[in-house]
Amino acid sequence: MENMVTQESYRTAYQNKKVFLTGHTGFKGSWLLYWLHILGAEVKGYALEAEKEGLYTAIQGDNLCHSVIADIRDQTRLKNEILEFQPDFIFHLAAQPLVRRSYEIPAETFEVNTLGTVYVLDAVRQLQKPCTVILITTDKVYENKEWHYPYRETDRLGGYDPYSASKATAELVISSYRNSFFNLEKYDEHHKSIVSARAGNVIGGGDWSQDRIIPDIVRSLQANCTIPVRNPGAIRPWQHVLEPISGYLLLGATVSLNPFVFSGAWNFGPNTEDCLTVQALVETAINIWGKGNYEVTTSNSQPHEAGLLKLDINKTINELGWKPKYNSQNAIQMTLDWFKSFAENKENIAEFTKKQVQEYMQL
Repeated sequence: MENMVTQESYRTAYQNKKVFLTGHTGFKGSWLLYWLHILGAEVKGYALEAEKEGLYTAIQGDNLCHSVIADIRDQTRLKNEILEFQPDFIFHLAAQPLVRRSYEIPAETFEVNTLGTVYVLDAVRQLQKPCTVILITTDKVYENKEWHYPYRETDRLGGYDPYSASKATAELVISSYRNSFFNLEKYDEHHKSIVSARAGNVIGGGDWSQDRIIPDIVRSLQANCTIPVRNPGAIRPWQHVLEPISGYLLLGATVSLNPFVFSGAWNFGPNTEDCLTVQALVETAINIWGKGNYEVTTSNSQPHEAGLLKLDINKTINELGWKPKYNSQNAIQMTLDWFKSFAENKENIAEFTKKQVQEYMQL
């Protein structure tokens, strides 16, 4: 099945449209911002201050959007910024995105991930114009039973750690607001389309987060240090950052054209057979880099992290027409190419980032 909205028609969907993007200074938000800029969208970003070494700074994100530096938990500020901008699309990416960090700041994690979603949707209630809202959660929203069966959009939600639980709760919030205030039966009254996108274990250039495997690998390789590996046997649906972002853009464009068919939740991930263990990911990265070694680290005080997680993307493939373009080898290669380019010439990294986006768009 071909995409309902093709790569070529992305520009038609977003050119000169107003896009409100939360989390625009973050890793995924910066990639989405750059792509929207290429498509000719007018973007207003809402997020915390960018990290000095982050992707947003590297691509000079302030030149690509109107940037509002504020907390997603500031309900009044968020509402005012949305209503003043009058967006055609809202992409909600702002989050506390780290599992291990969520054990350190559980209350803040729930405030940002769950209440932040409430505040976005509550502002949309007061927006007196058509708007398509794409809310990004995670593959970890499912009650993980550590089995090889890939999770479908209709499977039970849950969450062991605060991060996963906060995102599963956000999905319940989204469903409640969709049913209560943006019900499709009354679409002709409110003209709002509400969807959620579930993706995780995203890798790509510009991610310097603590306690994430690719940044850990790159930092170790650059410093000629041994790579620490916490959970070598853990299986994850690794995917390059451009994969889910292409899905978010396709979902937004398609839902805006036909909200009655495409409302709901959608999984974005690699093909099931393409999932890798953490150890395989590390070994592949070392081979691509050309040097390096790793050691398995164990600790009795280490917080719980899921060992096995796979997504079923059949609904997304068959109904939305989206499918992954890269396998895991491609994703790791693209990621390390970015970090190598960054190390060799930081001043050229914005152009290199743009080149990776454009190459992906042409596939």
